[in-house]
This record gives sequence, structure tokens and C-alpha cells, in this order.
Amino acid sequence: MQKIKIHPTAIIDKRAKISDEVEVGPYAIIGPNVKVDKGTKIGAFCVLDGYTEIGENCQIFSNAVVGTIPQDLKFKGEKTSLKIGSNNIIREFVTINTGTTEGGKTSIGDNNLFMAYSHIAHDCKVGNNCIVANNGTLAGFVTLEDRAVIGGLSAVHQYARVGTLSIIGGCSKVVQDIPPYSTCDGHPAKVYGLNLVGLKRAGIPKDVILNLKHAFKFLFFSQLTIKHAVEKIQKEITGCKEVTNLVKFVISSERGICR
Repeated sequence: MQKIKIHPTAIIDKRAKISDEVEVGPYAIIGPNVKVDKGTKIGAFCVLDGYTEIGENCQIFSNAVVGTIPQDLKFKGEKTSLKIGSNNIIREFVTINTGTTEGGKTSIGDNNLFMAYSHIAHDCKVGNNCIVANNGTLAGFVTLEDRAVIGGLSAVHQYARVGTLSIIGGCSKVVQDIPPYSTCDGHPAKVYGLNLVGLKRAGIPKDVILNLKHAFKFLFFSQLTIKHAVEKIQKEITGCKEVTNLVKFVISSERGICR
């Protein structure tokens, strides 16, 4: 079994739990309540702190700061945590915070890419296969569903949700929920249509894409209210789980959706 590779200048608390085949670069600092699973590589000058769990085969590049306390004035030292899944890429100078209130948790799934200088705030929930481009910012309690893409220099307001297979253009201001399967852009962001490239790359069948186009026409490119658009969709488009998912997302929105 391959041993842990730790640079002699790294500082690792004796209480930290570091699995086999982990690599720790020069001047990295790992706190006492950190757990790192096998195969993960931690670059130079990284800081891993807090009650943080990191899964297998992640790559954390130099100067990333993971698991530090939230940037929230309400935080008073409560026990909060961060859990990161497997096969995530965390590039240079990324910051990821733990939760805020007692028991609060920031969670990140598998196979995500966080580009340089992006920020994942307290209590966020990030799914699988998401991309947050350079300087993309998620405020507290944001939810990113699977395969969502956040463009560079974009900011997502606290408590907002970003639906599955949606993409947000660079420099956007997101103040409401981003519908699944959509392409959004602007300041504030609005819907421009389906994320056709993302849908095709995900292997979504043509008939499903046509159903989604039909649903989007009612929701975003008609004079119908949300309620009436949903009623027409439920009446005219049946048996399509992606459309059902879209409708559920829309009617469950608390902040309202971008239109």
C-alpha cells in the first residue's frame, strides 16, 4: 500500500485523519478536525480547517482555503461542518466555508470543478458534475443542482436555487431561481432559452428536448402567468420526467424564477 506523501514543511495537526495515498504539498496547513480520503492531492500553501471531510481523489490546488468559518456576522463559533465528495477539482485561491448555525453544513457532491478564485459560502448545497468558473460566487444557502454551470464573475444571491443542466453567462447577477435546463444571462439574469448544448452533451433525447422547448414557450415566451403556464404544461405535455421536474422546480420556488 502506497504511503502518504507529506512535504516536510507542511503542518498537519496530529488529530487530523489522513488516509493512504494522500499527497500534501509544501507549507500546507491541515487542522485537527479534518478528514481526507485516499488519493486526494493537496497543493502548496493550502489551508484545510474546521470540521471538514474531503472524499477520494480530489485535487486541491495551491492557496485554496477550505473549511474555514463562514463570512457571516451571525456566526458565534457554533459547531458547523463541510463535506466534499470525491473527484472534485478545486483550483487556486478557491474559498469554501462551513455552515453558520449550530449543526449547519455546507455540502458538495462529486466530480465538480471550482475554477480559480471562486467562492462557495456557508450552508450551500452543490450537487454533482457542476462547474463554477473563475470568480464565480455563491452566497449563503445557495443550491446548485446537478450539472449546473456558473459563468465567470457571476454572483448568485443567498437562498437562490440553480436548476439542473442550466448555465449562467459570465458577469451575471442572479437574484431569483434559475430554472432547470435553461440558458440565463444578464444583470439581473433572465432566461434566453434552453441550454441546448448542455442537454445534448448529457444525452437527453430529441423528443425530450422538443417537450422542454414547448414547456419553455409557455413559461418564458408567452403572456401567461406562471400559474396558467404550469396548467397548460400539465395539460398538454405528459409522460416526460424532465418537464415534470421543471414544473416541480417552478411551483416550489420561494424567491420566484428568472423569466
